[in-house]
Amino acid sequence: MQNPELSILLLDDRRMAVLNRRYLHRDGPTDVISFPMTAPRFPTVQPSLLGDIVISMETAVRQAHACGETIENALARLMTHGILHLIGYDHEGAPRAARAMRAREKKILALVRQTAPSGAPVRRIGHRESNRNA
Repeated sequence: MQNPELSILLLDDRRMAVLNRRYLHRDGPTDVISFPMTAPRFPTVQPSLLGDIVISMETAVRQAHACGETIENALARLMTHGILHLIGYDHEGAPRAARAMRAREKKILALVRQTAPSGAPVRRIGHRESNRNA
């Protein structure tokens, strides 16, 4: 696919829960949902359109807080996860497929971190120095 495109939508938990119920038949919010547009059911869609990624910002912030990671890293992780779903990776089926997806995600995130601007601000969400040394 040449010059692939995707859209990213950032929502709150309330609106994410609505999408999660409607499209995945699951209750409550989730961190990221991908809607691929390359599936056979969309034969007339623009061929370079990968699809849509929807991220709950509230969930992303909670995850960043729990892991002591920056919100930027949390968003990079969720976007990477969503993109992998758009191009066909799946972690909910076979354990082997889940391992392959996670390995690919780690490789991509390592590349993203290597190429991040050196002067980029780093803000840790809810991470305390005192907890790191405990």
